[in-house]
Amino acid sequence: MKLEDFIQQHRGEFEEEGPGPGVWAALEKELPVKQKPRVISMMARHWWKAAILVALVANAGILLTFLQTKKEATVVVIPEMQEMEQFYTTRIEQKLDELKQIPPAELGLDSATRKELELRNETYMMLEKELAGNPGNERIRSAMIRYYQMKLELLDKILEGHSKFNDNANNDSTLLNKKDVL
Repeated sequence: MKLEDFIQQHRGEFEEEGPGPGVWAALEKELPVKQKPRVISMMARHWWKAAILVALVANAGILLTFLQTKKEATVVVIPEMQEMEQFYTTRIEQKLDELKQIPPAELGLDSATRKELELRNETYMMLEKELAGNPGNERIRSAMIRYYQMKLELLDKILEGHSKFNDNANNDSTLLNKKDVL
């Protein structure tokens, strides 16, 4: 048989796209069979990854518990400090209310000074934060008490100065009125 005759006889087989089904079946038989991975076999290969994950979760839980108990511990306030704070804050608030009733022009205080006179200024916030972080520290408690005392003294001096100024102004006006009568 000549090559040309062979080609003519099997022309239909040459025009098919790709190899025939018998070729694919033979190739599949030669390939190795893969087994599906099981969870146990995967864990055997990657056991250390699982151990690290468990350790991280446990550490996170311990850390959260520690932070929560520390936060609860800082909330505990010494009763004497609480009483002292209540005493001073009410007195300071009373003095501030008195100051608010006086027109700003009479006092001669600018807005920055008035803001600094308020009870909860930056110094107070800083001391309060330090006291919350170290509730047993005597130096911080003393500084907080001294802050309250200084704030009260300053407010008292401002109010005293204003009342003296008003008293002098009233005395001067009554003296002028008396001269007009005479």
